Amino acid sequence: MVKIKICGLKEEEDIMFLNDFPLDYMGFIMYPKSPRYVSDKLKKLLFLVKKAKKVVVFVNPSYEEVKNALDLGADLIQLHGEETPQFGKKIGLERIIKVFKIKDNLFDFKELSLWKNAYAILLDTYIKGLPGGTGRTFNWDIAKKVVSLGYKVFLAGGINPDNVLFAIKEVSPYAIDIASGVELYPGKKDPEKIKKLFDNLKMISC
Repeated sequence: MVKIKICGLKEEEDIMFLNDFPLDYMGFIMYPKSPRYVSDKLKKLLFLVKKAKKVVVFVNPSYEEVKNALDLGADLIQLHGEETPQFGKKIGLERIIKVFKIKDNLFDFKELSLWKNAYAILLDTYIKGLPGGTGRTFNWDIAKKVVSLGYKVFLAGGINPDNVLFAIKEVSPYAIDIASGVELYPGKKDPEKIKKLFDNLKMISC
């Protein structure tokens, strides 16, 4: 069964609402330029999560920032910048979801191999100035290739309740990562879209 991650959470009520769904991961963004940035609310938001694994998202952080997130209760660290494998090893690769952004349908498989021992690889769409939450898909043939190589892949970029089943069927990822696809606006989730998402996901096991 594919895992589900909802990212970009910043409202307490959204976390409380999601606690009642079979959600595997919740993502919290610690990137000041993002409209989904949680700032000093991180500790409180992480505390509210009941069952899902807690993923804290950074763009080129310091080791101290990452360590603080882990000390506050993060289970995994998602790296969205130009972080090196050496930095990942310092944190512990088993705790790292490393993001690769697909630009012009090109992909550096050599760079990917340097992160083969990471917890997972997340594939997202590249848009200049946007580290994530683009709301746009990329060429999923690349994702299928990465999956075929044996990587644990989180598929992101433009996935929503209407295309989630198609994405799962096409790519067979380890997990689906959704942010803008279940939002009213950046950082605020839409309860109706979330209900629709999980209703549609039930069809997989039917």
